[in-house]
Amino acid sequence: MQMLPEQLINGLIIGSFYALVAMGYSMVYGVMKLINFAHGDLFTLGSYLGYTILVFGAGWVTATFGIWGGVIVAVLGAMLGIGFAGLILERVAYQPVYRAGRLPLVVSALGASIFISNGIMAVWGPRFQAFPEVSIPTGSIVLFGDFRITTLKLVTILVSLGLMGLIYYLVERTLFGAAVRASALDRDTATLIGIDFRKIIRFVFFVGPSLGALAGVFVGLNYTRIIFTMGWTYGLKAFTAVILGGIGNIPGAMLGGIMLGIMEALFEGFVSGAWKNVFVFLILIVILIVRPTGLIGEKIAEKV
Repeated sequence: MQMLPEQLINGLIIGSFYALVAMGYSMVYGVMKLINFAHGDLFTLGSYLGYTILVFGAGWVTATFGIWGGVIVAVLGAMLGIGFAGLILERVAYQPVYRAGRLPLVVSALGASIFISNGIMAVWGPRFQAFPEVSIPTGSIVLFGDFRITTLKLVTILVSLGLMGLIYYLVERTLFGAAVRASALDRDTATLIGIDFRKIIRFVFFVGPSLGALAGVFVGLNYTRIIFTMGWTYGLKAFTAVILGGIGNIPGAMLGGIMLGIMEALFEGFVSGAWKNVFVFLILIVILIVRPTGLIGEKIAEKV
């Protein structure tokens, strides 16, 4: 029975990664009605940026600030850097073609994805990069009987869920969040009542990639190895989570990501790791047949 809590923890961890990336997808789609195919590559770039900060000057960051201090610096540096990268991406790749329709936006997103992925390969190389061992705390605490969870895994879960909760509160319970939701429901009306739509765009393109960067650094810390192509896998799973929860819906992205991770981990642990992706997508198909708009549903305009 010890395998069950272990797989649940593993599922919660990988599900939090999917959920963080999915929230970025959902925020951009909710406001812009755009599938940002470059989002998974920004997640990868965030992981590489965190790796670079940790290995800078032969571990100068961790030697100066300590293990946890180095991790905090790497996380914050990656989130800030990728947040600004998201703003640059929007300004360079998307803003010039807004008026051309959705298809040119999709083509531009695919081009940006290829550009970022190949840029990562050109700078860091095509091989796996390993996060330094010194950056990975190995302490453990007891949760249930003999079951232990490493400090790093516990911090990953708590930080991920805490930040998701913070973003949910910001969007769903604050005045600025009301402006974001109003812009997502009806851009023209929101503009007429004085909402700065450009500010909303900057918000979603900064916060969404920042969440992906956090997930990217935690992936490197937990699994130690990263590669420039991993954005495709995590991006696809995160997009699946968005569809599962309800596209354009932040709570749906959170729920879909966590559910996807837990289902994947349980199937891998008790059935077969080779067929876990098949199982996950079969579950997705069944859910969408029963509920085509996802578990929570897509955000649509409503009378108030």
